[in-house]
Amino acid sequence: MHEAMLWEPVGDGRVRCRLCAHQCLIPDGKRGICAVRVNRDGVLYSEVYGRLSARTFDPIEKKPLYHFLPGAECLSISTVGCNFRCDHCQNYHMSQYPREHHGGVLGEQSAPERLVSQAKAAGASIISYTYTEPTIFFELAYDTAVIARKEGLRNVFVSNGYISREAAEEIVPYLDAINIDLKAFSEETYRRYCGGTLQPVLDTIEHLVAAGVWVEVTTLIIPGRNDERQELMWMAEFLRGVSADIPWHLSRFVPAYQLFDRPPTPVRKLREARALGLEAGLRYVYVGNVPGEGEDTVCPGCSQLLVRRIGFEVVQEELEDGQCPQCRTPIAGVWE
Repeated sequence: MHEAMLWEPVGDGRVRCRLCAHQCLIPDGKRGICAVRVNRDGVLYSEVYGRLSARTFDPIEKKPLYHFLPGAECLSISTVGCNFRCDHCQNYHMSQYPREHHGGVLGEQSAPERLVSQAKAAGASIISYTYTEPTIFFELAYDTAVIARKEGLRNVFVSNGYISREAAEEIVPYLDAINIDLKAFSEETYRRYCGGTLQPVLDTIEHLVAAGVWVEVTTLIIPGRNDERQELMWMAEFLRGVSADIPWHLSRFVPAYQLFDRPPTPVRKLREARALGLEAGLRYVYVGNVPGEGEDTVCPGCSQLLVRRIGFEVVQEELEDGQCPQCRTPIAGVWE
C-alpha cells in the first residue's frame, strides 16, 4: 500500500480524507466511499497505487476532447474504484469492482516512470487518466503527471468533477485538459443515481476554467432522467455563464450495468439538445456515440468546416494558427 495524499487524523484512530467532495471520515480498518482508500492504524493508504486495471493507447477524441490536440495519441490508464456508484456506468467492471468484491483490488503493477517511458516509446504525446475516476487514484496520477510534464508530455483527466478544491489545486500545475461529466442539473438525480451531489461538480468546472485548464464537458442524455428541455437548458445556460467556449458533448445513452429499463437515446433528442446548447450561446456543441452526427467542428463566425471527424478519427483539419482560415475567427482550444 502507498500512503495517501490529502488526509488528516481527527482522533480516536479516525482520519478525514480530503481528496474529493465526500470528505470521508474513516474509522480504523475501514475504507472510504471509493472503497480503495483505507485507514490502517490511523494512517490513510491508497490500495491502488501502481495497480492498473486498464492501460491502452487511444486517440484523444475518445475522451472525448475535440479542441485539444486533434488526432493526438494518448496512453490511457486507470485503476479499479470510484467515488460514485452510477447505475448506468459503462465501466462498472472496473469502477465498482472493490464494492462488489468486499474491498478487493486487482491490477497490473506499473510505476509512474515506466508509464511515461512507455508513452514516449509509443509516440504518444499525452497521458490520459480515465475509464474510472482519476481522483481515487490521485497519488498515481499526480506522480505520473509530474514526470510526464518534465518529459514534455501533456496530462488529461476524464472525471466526474467530484474532486476537492484542495486536490484540484495540487494537480492544476500539471493538468493540461479535462473532460468533466455533467450528469444532470438536479441534486436529486445525483444523490439517487450517482451517490453524490451536483454543486461540487459545478464548482469544479468553474474553478478549472478559471485556473486555465482546458475544460470540455460531457452529458450522457438518458431518456426519462435528464432529457427534459428545461433541464438541458439549465445545463447549457450554466456552461454559457462560465464560458461560451466550453465544448459540450451530448452523448447517446446505451443500456448498461443496472439500467436496462429504458431505450437508447433517440437521435432526434440529441439533435434537439444540441440545438438548445447553441441557442443558449455555446459555440461548440457535439453529439457523441452516433457516428456521422454532430462530430465536426465548424467556425462559429462563418460556419466554415474546420475539423471533420468520423468516429474517433480526424480526417480533415483546416485550422491555421488556431483560427478559421476563411474569416480569421479564433477557435478556442489547444491546437499545437
